[in-house]
Amino acid sequence: MSETYEVLAIKYAERVERTRAESFIMADDHASPHPMDYFIWVVRNANRTIVVDTGFDQAEADKRGRTILRSPAAALATLGIDAAAVDDVVITHLHYDHAGTMAAFPKARFHLQAAEMAFATGPCMCQPYLRYPFTAEHVCEMVRHVYSGRVVFYDGEAEVAPGITAHKIGGHSRGLQALRVMTAIGPVVLASDAAHYYETFELAKPFILVVDMEDMLKGYGTLKRLADGCAKRVVPGHDPLVLKRYPPLTAASAGIVAKLDTARTE
Repeated sequence: MSETYEVLAIKYAERVERTRAESFIMADDHASPHPMDYFIWVVRNANRTIVVDTGFDQAEADKRGRTILRSPAAALATLGIDAAAVDDVVITHLHYDHAGTMAAFPKARFHLQAAEMAFATGPCMCQPYLRYPFTAEHVCEMVRHVYSGRVVFYDGEAEVAPGITAHKIGGHSRGLQALRVMTAIGPVVLASDAAHYYETFELAKPFILVVDMEDMLKGYGTLKRLADGCAKRVVPGHDPLVLKRYPPLTAASAGIVAKLDTARTE
């Protein structure tokens, strides 16, 4: 029988001063405010704790004009999770806001799509637009982890652990993967940047950073299929509404940690 899990979204950073022009191709109102939240995720049960993505640090925030509220490792510590003791980390893709701070996870195996590693180290990185979301130091760090035997590569769909599967979607980045997690209420899909916002996949509004438009648009249907047709169990990667539509883990964690393995409140 498949295992079930608790699934948590943890906000560690934000960018408040941005507009819809920075989110959507052909946005309906380019000038309207459109803030972005930055999350990491935790998938856990009595048998294992898996962290999804590693966020970015203060130096990266300063370079890119983002606001760090708490380091990813500090955010995990509030949940009683020691980043230094984590065995498995799924990296959804190698963009700066998903694959920094790997040094905080010295024991971890990193689960990554092979296509993402090839993309981030290949000829496409000669193009400024395509390399903009990557940070060379992060990519080089992952290469070192490959050589030290700490990377588990996937080629498409793969089982990460019982009840958890990775699914290559692409679109936003060549090897972008989403995670399907079995919970007590059914499968929950961590879309990461296969859908930055709810309206991205609900209304098929593609995000402005795209490698393959066809893959991006097809991915919205894939996310819903992975959730067994229940779009309310698809969790976008950057939408501040996540913290409003799901209950907090505890009263003290309201606005920081959302519990995703439960029915949405709206």
